[in-house]
Amino acid sequence: MEHDNTSQPVVRIMEYKDIDSILDLEHKCFSLPWSKGMFEDELVNPNAIYLVLEISGRICGYAGMWKIINEGHITNVAVHPDYRRKGYGTLLIKSLIQYAMDNGIEALTLEVRVSNTAAISLYESLGFRVEGRRKRYYSDNNEDAYIMWLFLNQ
Repeated sequence: MEHDNTSQPVVRIMEYKDIDSILDLEHKCFSLPWSKGMFEDELVNPNAIYLVLEISGRICGYAGMWKIINEGHITNVAVHPDYRRKGYGTLLIKSLIQYAMDNGIEALTLEVRVSNTAAISLYESLGFRVEGRRKRYYSDNNEDAYIMWLFLNQ
């Protein structure tokens, strides 16, 4: 598949009209994809922020976070397989970090599969550190998850 690599990526707030594209992306990226209803709920959740990455009008990635008092919990990060290793995941996470700093969030946390070395490396490159482990966290294969944190005021 050919892609237009000359177009600048645009990161913007997710809208209802994006859900079908996001669902397609979910199925390409995850063995436990979220449902349409889950995304619909997130879009009306006042404590949630979801961003999409568009290139030439095509949604190629997205990331989401919940604000819980002064902490942010990153719920999802996905980049279409054809667009990986081009810095788009970094762009999405940096956009969430900027949102967090602009909105009084002092720390960010997330869970990641222990086998997902690419994601772990990305998060570590942005300052996240492994602070714990959730045993048998993922229900599809009982894989453990690392709990990672980034403290923004340090």
